Amino acid sequence: MPSHNRRSPQRSRTHLISLIRTAVPVAVGALLAWLASRAGIVLDEGSSTALTAGVVAAAVAVYYALVRALESRWPWFGVLLGKPAAPSYEVTSR
Repeated sequence: MPSHNRRSPQRSRTHLISLIRTAVPVAVGALLAWLASRAGIVLDEGSSTALTAGVVAAAVAVYYALVRALESRWPWFGVLLGKPAAPSYEVTSR
């Protein structure tokens, strides 16, 4: 097997961290959408699925941007993304 297909332990760890830090904001967005529906905030039947998906996507984006901004000043806020450390990527020459 060529060596470029193998992942180093550090690369696998970085990949896992990036997946966690992507999945947690999505889960938060889904939770916020569920809480909104339980609170009676529901779009009318004429609203499209795309609008609903857009609202959830916007909530995820705002949550992620806010937590990243807070994390840049106070690193412990990274726990709100599932892992209190941003993944670090090394540059390799080919």
